[in-house]
Amino acid sequence: MRSIMDTQKRTTIWISAILVLGVVAVAAWQAAAGSPSTKTTYSDTGILSEPISLNDWTKGSKTPKVTLVEYSDFQCPACGYYFPLVEKITTEYKGRLAFTYRHFPLAQHKNALVAAYAAEAAGNQGKFWEMYQKLFETQADWSDSTNAPGIFEGYAQSFKLDMTRFKSDTSSQATKDAVIHDRDTGLATGVNSTPSFYLNGKKMQNPKSYEEFKALIDYAIAHK
Repeated sequence: MRSIMDTQKRTTIWISAILVLGVVAVAAWQAAAGSPSTKTTYSDTGILSEPISLNDWTKGSKTPKVTLVEYSDFQCPACGYYFPLVEKITTEYKGRLAFTYRHFPLAQHKNALVAAYAAEAAGNQGKFWEMYQKLFETQADWSDSTNAPGIFEGYAQSFKLDMTRFKSDTSSQATKDAVIHDRDTGLATGVNSTPSFYLNGKKMQNPKSYEEFKALIDYAIAHK
């Protein structure tokens, strides 16, 4: 029987390898998605370049003791790994934490961009977090699909969305601009892999377990 330590070691190596691939893919994503705005400046200070605003997708406490921002890619395996950890954190700290999701789809993931558009379109009808959850829970079902948009439309139907509006919104310039805006703020902040987490505006090392994640949150609350 393999030891728990061996399993944890393999998991850590697997996550690290995926994050390295994310770093390599950023340049390709910039070329595929278009150049950032001329106002974008680049730095790697570890501090969010853009504060959380009403334009963000945020859930949790309205008066949080801590804020958690994630730059993420719906098709990224590492992001999929962290999804249940983030869900558990946001549930346990519901009254004390606010969680913000920002798009950072990478070019190496062929369906990541259309997934981000689907989430934005669902959000226009009040179902962003439902689509967010569905996309991560079914990541393996659509990641390699040649009909991802059709799959996402099925999800939208299950949420009883106005399908005419949903289809229009997934291809609208406003939706594309929203995703590009998130990408630009990530680049300006120094994001070079997914997922990238910012706790109270400062970049944090990705935790290796839920217990480590929880310890970081507890420390941030205690030292706010």
